[in-house]
Parts: sequence; structure tokens; C-alpha cells
Amino acid sequence: MLDQKKTPLFSGLKSHWEATPLSGHVPGHKFGTVFPEKARVYFNDILKLDVTEITGMDDLHDPEGMIAEAQHLASDLYGSEQTFFLVNGSTVGNLAMILATCRRGSKVLVQRNCHKSVLNGLELAGADPVFLPCEVDDNMGVAVSVDLAYLYKALETTEGVTAVVLTNPNYYGVAIDLEDVVKAIHSYNIPVLVDEAHGAHFLLGEPFPNSALASGADVVVQSAHKTLPAMTMGSWLHVQGKMVVKERIFHYLKMLQSSSPSYPLMASLDIARYHLASMSPQVIETIVEDIKGVHHALKTVKEVEVVKPRDNRLLVDPLKLTLRSNNGLSGFELSTLLEKEGLFVELADPKNVLIILPLAVNEKKHDMIERIVRAVSKETEGSLRKEQIILPPFPAEICELSIPFSEQADYQRVKCLIEEAIGEVAAEAIVPYPPGIPLLFNGEKITSSTVEYIKALQQIGARFQASEAFKSNYIYIYKKIKE
Repeated sequence: MLDQKKTPLFSGLKSHWEATPLSGHVPGHKFGTVFPEKARVYFNDILKLDVTEITGMDDLHDPEGMIAEAQHLASDLYGSEQTFFLVNGSTVGNLAMILATCRRGSKVLVQRNCHKSVLNGLELAGADPVFLPCEVDDNMGVAVSVDLAYLYKALETTEGVTAVVLTNPNYYGVAIDLEDVVKAIHSYNIPVLVDEAHGAHFLLGEPFPNSALASGADVVVQSAHKTLPAMTMGSWLHVQGKMVVKERIFHYLKMLQSSSPSYPLMASLDIARYHLASMSPQVIETIVEDIKGVHHALKTVKEVEVVKPRDNRLLVDPLKLTLRSNNGLSGFELSTLLEKEGLFVELADPKNVLIILPLAVNEKKHDMIERIVRAVSKETEGSLRKEQIILPPFPAEICELSIPFSEQADYQRVKCLIEEAIGEVAAEAIVPYPPGIPLLFNGEKITSSTVEYIKALQQIGARFQASEAFKSNYIYIYKKIKE
């Protein structure tokens, strides 16, 4: 293994600043000397690292110096054949891996609870998604993994498949072991692409789930910023094996990523890798014991419970803490109470709230628990009611878009009342955010269960990424353009 104590990118930027350079180049803040006084105290130190592709600072799109060394160190730590730094989040990694492996008109098996960026990538590639049903855990009330029976059925019955795209773990940190799954897909000579955005720390081993990379996946995308000390948008794309051409991945990354990548962001990826490599088994054990202490303390709070999947074969990331009201509050209502106490959660859904714990001994855990106690103590007797169980209306069978991406230009988009859209084909994506998993994709048929679920989410305060028309109870649908 390479010397994981090195931080070539961060150290190179630090040395450059310490040499008292004079900026005759972009960016315009000139190492923070041109910056409004009211904000300077917050930005001053980070702006010292904010340079551009000048001599000695390397180039993300043609790395041969400190960026190349930083990427080699990340690849060495994760055991990949090549690792690319991503400055546009896991989104750009998902786009690149799909464009590099899928061609126009090809079939791609896609887990239905995928992130919206996966479908955006398929639309850009002109590929046709074949949606795979998901296992839904009735205790958590969310889709947890791909339904393996349908995956294997789709492999046998679908012709022209050029890739399988899996999401593992889900947003709540629930995962399955992918080793046998990857082997089965590879037996059809099909590459496995995994959106592992929430699993950048899985290489630490038990009690964390096994990583997709260790399970043999061909391309794995991870958001380092979600659980590691990297800046927002800092992510990695790992490649291994011969089923995916690495040069094609790099080609699309150069096309999709900014030509002016953020050096502080890239340096934070260097630091995040260093932090992960520095964690000893003893440190990991201490963190896990600390998390157990949080769970133990929450058991004494009768108004809430820690929620886990009913199926004990599923693996759960200890950093993900899913809470539910025992008094029948929706996750959105519980989230609102917590926010009033200054505790902001990662997401809320109809039943739960999700809290992401730090990959460190949590110095704020007692404060967090006290705020939870204060929040739930403000529930009134009037809020006590029977819980309404709402499950996502994802299709229970293998299915495809009713109007493929390649044919959507032949239709016009028209507005329709949501209640009257049942049986029509959606001309926009309806995306509760977070987690960014669409309830409807462009070209997908609108069912009564989907409409009911949307209305239920609206009533309990969910946030959506959708058109302005959606805010007025309309949705865009496709209608055939008249000859």
C-alpha cells in the first residue's frame, strides 16, 4: 500500500500559499484580498487554497502531478484499478458511468428506487430503462433493495442489456451483500454499475456493510461528502476490471465536469481519504460503541423509537439513525418539531426522520438527545392518533417507460389536473426531495396509487422538485402531436 499519511493535493496548495505568491490569474478574489469585509472572516482561510491550473497545481482533466498522486492514493486505499475525483457530486459520476457503458436504443436494467441522476444519464445516453421492482420493508415503510427474483428474471428474458444499475445502500443505509448478485450479472457478460453514494466509508468493514467495489462491481460511485470530512459535492468514481473502458469514463468526466474545478473541494477529498486511511480498528470500535450508546439512550424516550428493517438479512449502516414517532406523528411533523429545537435532520418521509451520525465519537450526542426529548415533549394530546401507513407505489413487476425517451419529442406537453391524470403518461418527473427518488419519470404511466401517494405526501408537508404547475395541483402529461 502507498503511504496513506501523505496529502499531496492539500500539502501542495498549502506550500504554494506559504511561498507568498502574487496572483496574476483567476479567481478574481486574489487569494481573498478582494472580498467583502462582512464575509471575509468566514472565507479567508479557504480562499488561500482556491487557485487554478497554474504551473505546479496540476489539472484535473489531465492530471500528472499532485492531483494524479491524490487519485492514486484513493485508488490504492479502495483497491480500485482507477479512481477519479468528482467535483460535481455523485450525480456526475452516475452520468459518466452510464454514458460510458450504454448506447442509444440499448436496454439497461435499473432498480426502480434509483436517484434521479440515473434516469437523467439514461436519457442523455438514449438508452431504454427496464425497471426492476424493489423489496419494500413493511416496518420501515421504504424500498430497501432490488428484488433479486425479478433481477434474475430480467437477465434471462431481456435482450440487448448493456448494463445493470443498482443502488446500494439506499438513503437510509440499508444494503444487501452484492457479491453473489455481481457474479450472477457477470455470468451474462454485463457490467454492474453501482450508485453507492452513501457508502464511501464501507471499506472499513464490519459492522458496516460490504462495499460494492469489494463485491466485484465494475464501476462504483460514492459521495465522500455524505459521511466523510469532504466538502459538499466531493465524490469519487472507482473503476475495476475489463468490462468497462476506463478511457470512456474519463472522456465523459472531462465533458461533464467543470473546466474550472474547485481546488479546495479537491483538497478536501485528499483530506477525506487521509482521514479514512488513518482510522484504526480501535478507533472504529470506539465509534461503534458510541453509536450504541445513542441507541441505548433513545430507548428511554418513550415518544420515539429507532426503526430498523424487519428482515434481519438486510445490512444497516450504523451511521444512519432512523427515528419514528410513537404517537402517530408523520415524519414531516416530527421533523418540524425537531427543527424548532435546532436539530435539522437529513430527510423526513411519511413515517420516519433520518439522522446521519458522524464517523467519529459524537461530541454532540447528549445535546442531540436532549433536543429530541424537548421536541417530542411538546406533542399535544391532540396529536395522538393512529398512524397511517403509506408505502411507495413502485411497480410490482418488471416494466418499461410507456413512451421511450427516443419518442418523447413526438409528443406535446400539456397541463392536467393531478386527479384527472390517471392513465396518462407523465411529461415531467415528480421528485420528493430529499431523497431525490422520483415517484414518476418522464414517459411513465400515471397510476391511481401514484396519485394517491402524491396527494398524501402533499397533505403531510413533503417537498417536491417539480414544475410550477405542480404547485397548483397540475402535472404535465404527453399528448400526441397532431399530424
